[in-house]
Amino acid sequence: MGENVLIAFALTLMAGLATGIGGAIAFFTKRTNAKFLSVALGFSAGVMVYVSFVEIFGKAREALVSELGARTGSWVTIISFFAGMFVIALIDKLVPDYENPHEARKVEEISGEEPSDLSEHLMEHKEEQDQVIATNKNKLLRAGLMTALAVGIHNFPEGFATFISALRDPSLGISIAIAIAIHNIPEGIAVSVPVFYAAGSRKKAFLYSFLSGMSEPAGAIIGYLILSQFLTDTLFGIVFAAIGGIMVFISFDQLLPTAREYGEHHLSIYGLASGMIVMAVSLMLF
Repeated sequence: MGENVLIAFALTLMAGLATGIGGAIAFFTKRTNAKFLSVALGFSAGVMVYVSFVEIFGKAREALVSELGARTGSWVTIISFFAGMFVIALIDKLVPDYENPHEARKVEEISGEEPSDLSEHLMEHKEEQDQVIATNKNKLLRAGLMTALAVGIHNFPEGFATFISALRDPSLGISIAIAIAIHNIPEGIAVSVPVFYAAGSRKKAFLYSFLSGMSEPAGAIIGYLILSQFLTDTLFGIVFAAIGGIMVFISFDQLLPTAREYGEHHLSIYGLASGMIVMAVSLMLF
């Protein structure tokens, strides 16, 4: 069990660090690779949907049925699954749209560099230019800080979900950690770009994206400390089913719509199918 705890924490930490990686990537690109993000986010959704319905839900039901009986165990599994959906939906609802890290925005959109004639217009109005720049910087800084807070809030339950999955089954935890990590990368971009353009500091921008990602291992540690004292098979089953609900909701409400925003509809579906295939094969092999 002790070894599994270390593995689970390491995987959760890896998923959280991907937010910082996204923050660093933003410094080296002026435009978003929309097609890549569309496929990658679709792939992440495919992994999470497949593993939730095929593996997590089944294991949760198996644990609860063995403890509570067939009828009661099945009902508790279903209720826990949709309770997980409700919790993450509530968290998502409480975060305003603009600060929500799952609302798709490209690097050039966040930085405000897209209009090509903006600089020429501002050169004609020097005083207005200074005022506009100052106002935009304040808005960008606020957007970056609020996005960092929003990412932190979203990553907390995701970190707990990754940790518990890896604790129950390390090979399953690896797949989930990779899927979570993929969808954390654009979140890191959403945090770092506005902070960088407002403050002019790569270090500060990276720090905010890094810290927002660290709420993922924080969620794992706090959740484990709270539950470890009474982590029975019944509680494991309930939490596992709720994790399945959380992951399905994230996939359908956030990952797939965002993937479609970044690229063509077919690209996100190709990514979705690829993620399901990879997950299916990995479950068969391991």
